Amino acid sequence: MSAAILAHDLRKVYRNGRGVLGLSLEIQQGEVFGFLGPNGAGKTTTIRALMGLGRITGGSAQVAGFDVARESLEVRRRTGYLPGEPALYDNMTGRQHLALALRLRGVPDHRYALGVAERLGVELDRRVRQMSRGNRQKVAILLALAHDPEVLLLDEPTTGLDPLAQDVFRDILREEQHRGRTIFFSSHVLPEVQELSDRVGIIRDGRLVAVDTVEALRHSRLKEVRLRYAEEPPDLSGVPGVRGLEAKGQELRLHVAGDLGGLLRFLADHVPADVTFSDPSLEEVFRTYYGERGS
Repeated sequence: MSAAILAHDLRKVYRNGRGVLGLSLEIQQGEVFGFLGPNGAGKTTTIRALMGLGRITGGSAQVAGFDVARESLEVRRRTGYLPGEPALYDNMTGRQHLALALRLRGVPDHRYALGVAERLGVELDRRVRQMSRGNRQKVAILLALAHDPEVLLLDEPTTGLDPLAQDVFRDILREEQHRGRTIFFSSHVLPEVQELSDRVGIIRDGRLVAVDTVEALRHSRLKEVRLRYAEEPPDLSGVPGVRGLEAKGQELRLHVAGDLGGLLRFLADHVPADVTFSDPSLEEVFRTYYGERGS
């Protein structure tokens, strides 16, 4: 299996010093890669750099085997791109947008695109200015998928979609993966990332701080602990690694990041009536990398 997306020390730095700072990443053909981070962390900048939109500051990247700086036209031919804020023509219908996009790409057969449009419920004959935000997003998704690209770069793809449309979109992505397409998408919807992704990357302040499968991140980074005491529970606030401590009567709920040794030594001296260890959700793992600032 060959790499569909390959970045080495990729940098795109703006005048304010923010951007992407030395990102290295390899995504294989047919992989679904979820990209997580709060606003301003560098998600959109990364996706635009991989599309060859604007000059990168340093490092290198390839998409579908082509260099994003020297061969950006070839990258765009093989890539379906959904920007975080799609720009559409207000006076054009969805059908006119589709026809223009396929004509510019030299795709004479519209059957695949029309099939996607039907499944998503795109209002092809309504002008964009008359559409709701969700229906505009459907048009933008259609334009990203219409030419049946090898690689999909999607920035917050389900923004504005109703739950039914989100379900359909997720089904389409699964089918695209089964056809060997590579999907790189950013999202704030952590259950969606957990459900769809083979691997997840977490970016913080322009730097990639974690890349692994969802299960590996859940197992290695954090544990959820529930404690029940027969009487008033002890104070665990000073125990190393303990965070997110919640108390309800004689019951405590908390998370432990890293080594469990400190907590286990504490529990040996303050034995609970009952204790449960479990793996956290992806959302809880995400918050360990960002503290309580979250999304």
